[in-house]
Amino acid sequence: MGTTQLESVPEPKYLHLKTVISEALDSDFAVGEILPNERELAARFGVARATLRQALEQLELEGRLQRRRGVGTTVAPPRMGVDVSTTRHQWPGPGDEAWEPVDCVSTTPPAAVARLLDLAPDADEAVHAVRRLRVTAGQPVAAEQLYVPAASVPDLTAIKAPTGPARARTVLRELQRLTLEGQERAVELGSARADDAKELDRLPGAPVLVVTTRYVAQGRTAAVSVATYRADTCRLTFGGAGDFQIAS
Repeated sequence: MGTTQLESVPEPKYLHLKTVISEALDSDFAVGEILPNERELAARFGVARATLRQALEQLELEGRLQRRRGVGTTVAPPRMGVDVSTTRHQWPGPGDEAWEPVDCVSTTPPAAVARLLDLAPDADEAVHAVRRLRVTAGQPVAAEQLYVPAASVPDLTAIKAPTGPARARTVLRELQRLTLEGQERAVELGSARADDAKELDRLPGAPVLVVTTRYVAQGRTAAVSVATYRADTCRLTFGGAGDFQIAS
């Protein structure tokens, strides 16, 4: 990438710079390649480092770049598609090998999840909380907390499964014994909490996509999933026509 001086343009300089760098990423860099440091890039483009940082931040938000601690700024792989359609009903577990079970504990769900599970506000009822990570190309891109009431997996108490991934897989297998009747899914833009940020190699408060799914079986909510996706590496995809709705 040779020296490039930016011409006077009506749009903000950092936006024009973002376009120039984006074109250079397509032609001069490979996925995973580390970019020169900010001082070198600023000199090549003849801009202040503050302008350069603004352009790099925009490219990071768009998923073109990744900033990794101890590594630097690298060219990001294409964004992973996250299917948020509900036309295909499927329990978490089968056919989603990209998800790695991490742990399973008994805990009281957050108030919002308790409402989805139709639990009384003052019940203080514990549920099984399965923790999973979605890994793509060796990099974690999403973290999921799946809340499963004891009533959905009544035979679990008779199964001697230790804590950790083995327990998580056991809960998922027991959940799949139910006939899935439907699911509802909601997507929000949020900020990474401390625990999610650590697992996803992001800073707390970084933009994320939060996908909440309510699974229905036997006429009631059988489980609720709250999955947090890195906004810089994931994009939303939708199913057939009519599957996407906007809530006002």
